[in-house]
Amino acid sequence: MERPGFTASLVAGGVAGVAVDLILFPLDTIKTRLQSPQGFNKAGGFRGIYAGVPSAAIGSFPNAAAFFITYEYVKWFLHTDSSSYLMPVKHMLAASAGEVVACLIRVPSEVVKQRAQVSASSRTFQIFSNILYTEGIQGLYRGYKSTVLREIPFSLVQFPMWESLKALWSWRQDHVVDCWQSAVCGAFAGGFAAAVTTPLDVAKTRITLAKAGSSTASGNVLSALHGVWRTQGLSGLFAGVFPRTAAIGLGGFIFLGAYEQTRSLLLELGRASP
Repeated sequence: MERPGFTASLVAGGVAGVAVDLILFPLDTIKTRLQSPQGFNKAGGFRGIYAGVPSAAIGSFPNAAAFFITYEYVKWFLHTDSSSYLMPVKHMLAASAGEVVACLIRVPSEVVKQRAQVSASSRTFQIFSNILYTEGIQGLYRGYKSTVLREIPFSLVQFPMWESLKALWSWRQDHVVDCWQSAVCGAFAGGFAAAVTTPLDVAKTRITLAKAGSSTASGNVLSALHGVWRTQGLSGLFAGVFPRTAAIGLGGFIFLGAYEQTRSLLLELGRASP
């Protein structure tokens, strides 16, 4: 069983992560402010939509690299025949493992970023220092469980759908999909997964932004969802669904397309080198 290019996966994943996070940052800010407990306008409205971008820029590369190297390794480790009915299960397990590892890097970056997004007057480093001073390291990992509980269902939908759409397109045209075709499949898979997991994203945002010591800050996802349902109903649970779906659909196009393109290029360069 041949080992895949793990170095190529690491670098390609990192490049793809940085590209999508920086390009789509304004949509992410709007989504976060729509989901914040104080409401869109009080959270900043359309002002300062790049607040928190340093945190995203620092966390993007290692976060995406960690996800893809884990994803590719687990796919390799759980090797099955490409025609096997177990292929979707393999992709689900690989994506879930990738999310658990990536969230160790993603969550601190997300906590700082989201607090900066709803408090545009504060500097990113100031917010980071304040979290460490008032809440310690556990403050940076507030919402870890809720983030994992959001990302795993998201990946359970997105990655098997992405792989299945690529396989179907390959079968229809009788050759492996091009990078742009993989990107289109990623856009459909990402947009659909984003829409159906929006309530979990709302819960994660509320937990991340809650005041230290409050019941919401404890990280109970069901409690956070119940609180939103009780005060805002279905519209509250799906707050930000349109910018989230648009951002992640477009993000799926950029992220998975850039990943495939960069990985293919690196593997070709590796084969060409003596």
